[in-house]
Amino acid sequence: MITSVVDLRPVENPQQALIRLDIIPRDQHCISRKNISDGALKVMSRLRSGGFQAYLVGGAVRDLLLGGRPKDFDIATDATPEAVTALFRNSRIIGRRFRIVHVRFGREIIEVTTFRGHHDTKLNESQQDEKGGNHSRQSASGLLLRDNVYGTLEEDAARRDLSVNALYYDSGKFEVFDHLHGLKDLENRTICIIGIPEQRYTEDPVRMLRVVRFAAKLDFSIDQQTAEAIPRCAHLLAEIPAARLFDEFLKLFLAGSAAKTLDNLLEYDLLRYLFPGTSQCIQQDDKALTLVQAAMGNTDERLAEGKHVTPAFILAALLWPIVSKQFEVLESSGEAPMVAMHSAAHSAITEAVKHISIPRRFSQPMREIWEFQLRLQRRSGRKAVELIEHRRFRAAYDFLLLREQAGEDTGELGSWWTEIQELPPEQRLEKAASMEDNHKRPKRIRKRRPNPAP
Repeated sequence: MITSVVDLRPVENPQQALIRLDIIPRDQHCISRKNISDGALKVMSRLRSGGFQAYLVGGAVRDLLLGGRPKDFDIATDATPEAVTALFRNSRIIGRRFRIVHVRFGREIIEVTTFRGHHDTKLNESQQDEKGGNHSRQSASGLLLRDNVYGTLEEDAARRDLSVNALYYDSGKFEVFDHLHGLKDLENRTICIIGIPEQRYTEDPVRMLRVVRFAAKLDFSIDQQTAEAIPRCAHLLAEIPAARLFDEFLKLFLAGSAAKTLDNLLEYDLLRYLFPGTSQCIQQDDKALTLVQAAMGNTDERLAEGKHVTPAFILAALLWPIVSKQFEVLESSGEAPMVAMHSAAHSAITEAVKHISIPRRFSQPMREIWEFQLRLQRRSGRKAVELIEHRRFRAAYDFLLLREQAGEDTGELGSWWTEIQELPPEQRLEKAASMEDNHKRPKRIRKRRPNPAP
């Protein structure tokens, strides 16, 4: 039987409402300890032994309740970061905006966070430091710059972003704690922001990206009020550092639901705050939209098959509409093709990094994929065959197929390179040689002038 407890104490949660705690016993939920990592169980057990509260929280609880197998396990506790590190020699404190502890067990990292409380705007930063070192800081627009205010379990639940991520599991009593209708939203397959949407988006605009990402990942609908506030707050994403937006980009498109995530970003007009040039091209050119959609679908298929996916390929697809358009302009003005491609790539990347960081380890392969599109046009001779052995050939070939899928006219390059890869090495040379013969210009035969008359 589910036990409900209404906390009548005044709690300054973002929703400015009473906390209702539902306690779900072991026989009424599907979470089993055998599906929780040994590292997470050890951390919770040792924290409890040290006199602290400790709960499995967030995505792990959500996925377990949905019948999935989580890869990551996060722990929430009333122990401060310093108290956690005192209990675990294999731990370290990270972060400034949110101070958390990473406890390492081999390759596995268990993330431990201290219960977060609400911001007391009546206290300035120095006064809060005197109360124990906890403090928060907001920008003039309300963006949270630092949020190290510790609180209670109830306050921590109210401070989380989505109701489906505010569920807690007690591995000692085998109970699930639900403070903010998280179970109901799971049953209704709904993504709902906790609190007043505009206030929560103002505190951290990245929450809008999280809303569309989890809606795509879980195939959930978005709560009406949660969705309606997005257009009014979307401009706040411009305040987020480019490095943090790159981290969000990886989460958006490398979670196995890139195609649906792209649809959500376009529906709520959020893509333009990540890739403004791409967003504009997509609105003007159906081929650009088709190519980006095909790239996202291809990414999801590869991840589902357990294949490797590199962010460079996704970035290459997202920025290609800008690069190809600029390339055509430069080439038509008389620049050599490879020079025009290099200039177009440099221009596109320079503009993109104003909004989202692109590390060199991804920008360089991205350039090579684009420039390889020109090299693939050369199908004659030994050099063409040698391209197949190049480390960037496969990515460039896959990208070529995406371009054709989007409706670009490549002169059937894709089918030619598909066919030549299927041939034995010796026959590849013959095929390339035949292309060379076909493309050779006929020699000009000079007519001899008749000898002058003696």
